[in-house]
Amino acid sequence: MSEYPISKRNKVKRSHLRGSYDHAAVHAILDAYPLCHVGYLVDGQPYVTPTFHWREGNRLYWHGSSASRMLRTVKQGTPVCLTVTLFDGFVMARSPFHHSANYRTAMCFGNASPLPYEAMEPALKIMMEQYFPGRWDSLRENYEQELKSTTVVSMEIEQASAKVRTGPPVDDEEDYDNVPAWAGVLPMATMVGTPIADPRLKDGTPVPDYLTDYKIG
Repeated sequence: MSEYPISKRNKVKRSHLRGSYDHAAVHAILDAYPLCHVGYLVDGQPYVTPTFHWREGNRLYWHGSSASRMLRTVKQGTPVCLTVTLFDGFVMARSPFHHSANYRTAMCFGNASPLPYEAMEPALKIMMEQYFPGRWDSLRENYEQELKSTTVVSMEIEQASAKVRTGPPVDDEEDYDNVPAWAGVLPMATMVGTPIADPRLKDGTPVPDYLTDYKIG
């Protein structure tokens, strides 16, 4: 079992038994949901920007407009913290103190760097094919100007940790019999809806399987 090295930067301190540094545990969370948040500093001011990410092995990628403050900053090789979180439910306890949440979260640390121009389109194809296998070849090619206005950055995961909470509340023992309030879990989930066709879609264009079969979580 491969694990990320542990230091003050990624060590899980609170409820440490819920933490893991195993590559498979971290990667499973990263791959379960496309939305991440990237934390970085600009002139001492912290920012956190949401964006889509994708993974190849131990390397993460994300992209956006070349004018993006986040991408202009992180492509200089600045340290970043990238997180992915899935919220699985409210945990309703018998006291305010023991209310909690069920969740899965991964926190990754490294230094971002830009991909050279010639490597961007292959990386973007990998992103598309991971999200929607087979879609890339059905689309027109990118225009050169579109690629020039895009920045793709990558980050080798130097350190990471996963943290997961599951299950019912953990109450004080005397509260189980003495507090009449309802206790348990209110599950939460991000749902994939039915695809909505573009009003200008040509008649007879079928909905691809990669949309009807799409799953997250």
